[in-house]
Amino acid sequence: MSLASFDDLYRAADDARPMAPVAVAGAADPTVLAALRAACDRGWVRPILAGRETGVRRTAEACSVSVNGFEFLDAQEPASAAVAAVRSGRAKLLMKGQITTPALMRAMLDPATGLRTERAVCQIPLVELRASKRRFLMADTGICIQPTLLQKLDILQSAVELAHALGAACPRVALMSATESVTESMPETLEAQELTRRWREGKIPGCIVQGPLSFDLAFAADAADKKRVGGDVAGAADMMLFPNLLSANLTIKAIMYTADCRFGGVLCGARAPVAFMSRADTTATRLNSLALALRLASQRSKQTA
Repeated sequence: MSLASFDDLYRAADDARPMAPVAVAGAADPTVLAALRAACDRGWVRPILAGRETGVRRTAEACSVSVNGFEFLDAQEPASAAVAAVRSGRAKLLMKGQITTPALMRAMLDPATGLRTERAVCQIPLVELRASKRRFLMADTGICIQPTLLQKLDILQSAVELAHALGAACPRVALMSATESVTESMPETLEAQELTRRWREGKIPGCIVQGPLSFDLAFAADAADKKRVGGDVAGAADMMLFPNLLSANLTIKAIMYTADCRFGGVLCGARAPVAFMSRADTTATRLNSLALALRLASQRSKQTA
């Protein structure tokens, strides 16, 4: 079964109307406020805006967005205040607004007051290409600069969990590289080979793993046919695990700005899902990210019930 679409996520959130409390770090931004207003009106979330209340209200007034029903958490440090709200249970979700990634990560990874777990924190966007009607997850596109093999295992496990939440019972995972050949001059191919070996030994359950694979081989069945590369993942990847931040970030942004697509992202590996993409995001992308975070939170609630 393929990954759920954003339309599927919207319908599920509309039907459930969870009104999940979401702590927002950096809400003084028109697109953030517009997305929160739409999500609140649809019954998805109850926004808790962390930061300077006067600045948020001024922005809301300037862009004509009502903050009626929003809660304010007046604080000098929005990231720390938002993270504290999630850690205390006051909020069930965290949302990155107009704030830098390093500022949010410092608050999240603080060993005493953050949302750290034993698993590596990573960004996983869902990409939906309209023309080809293809959907896939990409990891890690925003946090781990040069993940170790163990961190890649963490990232893979987080992505598989998200894929399961999106309805893919056994997602097909492509371990990305510039080539499908294993060569010592490209260490990422050796790690892809090792991860594939561990999967074959049953150490990475709940998915199908293949790699190394180049982007064309992971994405396009005709490319796999022409290059005579077989396997269940080739040409049909539900998830792409990249070797480092450089390759992942360049790929996701190339797709975002050149393809007819929809996307939204979450941070996984923390105590709670985090709706997380770029400060340059549109209102629609922020709403997509909230819908994705809500689905992950719902899945976790079912597992712990």
